[in-house]
Amino acid sequence: MVKIYYDKDADLNQLKGRIIAIVGYGIQGRGQALNLRESGLNVIVAQREGSANYDRAVADGFKPVDAATAAKKADIIQILTQDHVQAELYKKAIRRNLKAGKTLVFSHGFNIHFKQIVPPTDVDVWMIAPKGPGSLVRREFEQGKGVPCLVAIHQDASGHALKDALAYARGIGGTRAGVIETTFKEETETDLFGEQAVLCGGTSELIRAGFQTLVDAGYQPEIAYFECLHELKLIVDLIYEDGITGMRKRVSDTAEYGDCTRGPRIITERTRKEMQKILKEVQSGKFAREWIRENKLGRPKFSQLRKDGEQHSIEKIGPQLRNMFSWIKK
Repeated sequence: MVKIYYDKDADLNQLKGRIIAIVGYGIQGRGQALNLRESGLNVIVAQREGSANYDRAVADGFKPVDAATAAKKADIIQILTQDHVQAELYKKAIRRNLKAGKTLVFSHGFNIHFKQIVPPTDVDVWMIAPKGPGSLVRREFEQGKGVPCLVAIHQDASGHALKDALAYARGIGGTRAGVIETTFKEETETDLFGEQAVLCGGTSELIRAGFQTLVDAGYQPEIAYFECLHELKLIVDLIYEDGITGMRKRVSDTAEYGDCTRGPRIITERTRKEMQKILKEVQSGKFAREWIRENKLGRPKFSQLRKDGEQHSIEKIGPQLRNMFSWIKK
């Protein structure tokens, strides 16, 4: 049975009198820092001077310091930089300032699970992972609501790591919606698989393949764009709001019949086997090792893949059509 925690299970007093450092004032860092501060907790921010995020932190009333200073001052250190820079940041600025009794926090388990960061055994290590971007975490908090979170405990040196983690979740508004208990292993592996097979990799490749199929068959690229990319949001929004069955009830019978009869011809047994292979690459650490190596080499493959993606014909027609959409914020 899944364990879900709510406001009644979390006590903000657990963190009173302790300093929380938010390392990295990006979208997630900003949302969490502001929410924690408005929950009455003592928050400091670490952000590189000269960056746009540094200026934004100052505008929000913080006095940003470097990561080493923040780690030295803080009792709880939340690392919210991108995955590929966390290990080096930890090694250069945080590790030497991790004294017994301190706490190291993450919102994604990549570096702990794949042992790129190996904290000393006398500190707590836990994760609070909001299931939404920092902008949503902030907006929902301001409206008196919250974004569901995941909680995982990697090390409980203090004996009260879970209580601390739930208090932190309450501070960002997560316990208003519910906090689901998991592990660093489960969160990391399912997150990577979802990104690669469905959310990013699967979806973007499906869009491009559908678009190209229509264009190669002689249809106008503008029409192909609308049918294979633009309208995807309409369907995803329905699924998001009411599940797959709910979506099927809200589209035409023609669309639903096509969904049920043709969908399995796209996601075939071969596709499912490839998904299993991708999952095994995540579980074994093969993907993590590949990504870590790619960054150490200066990202040659990644840079080329990004460039190739930007040159696809769907990216040329997209900006022209999106200029027609007055409802999209520029």
